[in-house]
Amino acid sequence: MDPNYLRLSMDLIGKYFPDLSPQQIQQFTMLDGLYRDWNEKINLISRKDIEGLYERHILHSLAIAKLIAFKPGTKILDVGTGGGFPGIPLAIMFPGSHFVLNDSIAKKIKVVDDIAKAISLQNVTTSNSRAEEIDEKFDFVVSRAVTAFPQFYGWVKGKILRKDMNSLSNGILYLKGGDLGKELEDFEKRVKIVEISSFFEEAFFETKKIIYCPFY
Repeated sequence: MDPNYLRLSMDLIGKYFPDLSPQQIQQFTMLDGLYRDWNEKINLISRKDIEGLYERHILHSLAIAKLIAFKPGTKILDVGTGGGFPGIPLAIMFPGSHFVLNDSIAKKIKVVDDIAKAISLQNVTTSNSRAEEIDEKFDFVVSRAVTAFPQFYGWVKGKILRKDMNSLSNGILYLKGGDLGKELEDFEKRVKIVEISSFFEEAFFETKKIIYCPFY
């Protein structure tokens, strides 16, 4: 690994989020070693992709933070979080909001619990269950390409609180790439598609999008 890798990676985060606190900088910095260690035990991220952790996973997750700054007290559900994306980067970014990170695979939730504890995240709890089994309601549901959007919508449509408290109305914020025309043909009047390339200039984000689906 390039000895300058971590410095360059943190410079990338700081390029787009220059106002991080010392605690947030430390938390983001710690993610590199934690994910590398866990990735040796559980294949969370492809071996090749681990070298792109900060661009392809952390910064990608933080695209949501360019669209909305969650107010303190906001409740967010991350469905199919895997190793903690987008939930952990967003929880670092918004320490006053509460995040529930959900996955049906127990060993992935174990990783999320360990990483959240290691970086002293006080605003994260986890749920090892199918998304449909969650009874709680949230201001926003976030996720990163766990399935086609219509199926995802069916999983979470009953889990959104009605009372808005943020700059965007409550709803789904879904990270997805590629041509979404056919996938979203039944939702075209309901959703807004935001090009992540409007926030981040790196080539990786050229085809990446946020699907925003307000509920009320």
